Amino acid sequence: MKLYTYSGCDTCRKAAKWLRARGLHIPETPIREHPPTLAELRTMLGHLGGERRRLFNTSGQDYRALNLKDRLPSLTDEEALALLAANGNLVKRPFLLTDAGGTTGFQEAEWEALFRP
Repeated sequence: MKLYTYSGCDTCRKAAKWLRARGLHIPETPIREHPPTLAELRTMLGHLGGERRRLFNTSGQDYRALNLKDRLPSLTDEEALALLAANGNLVKRPFLLTDAGGTTGFQEAEWEALFRP
């Protein structure tokens, strides 16, 4: 399992607290300093049904500065994933990969489904 978070993110703290409350202690990887790898991003894209936009932190300054709202539809998957792998600020967080799947952001129902036996 792999969990990418940003220490200044309330949603990431909420997600980590949710995991600890269930006895799950997954080490957190700082997403800004160590973004997900291309392989992890490809895997996550598959778990998200190919919805590239769900990989992106669409409310972030870097997303706006790069005008990705307009550019993203014309990028190939590989171009989009390369941007994410090079800049952790662009990646939607928290970013969670498990043996059962993966998701971005923190929607409690999605997370419960990932950890359901």
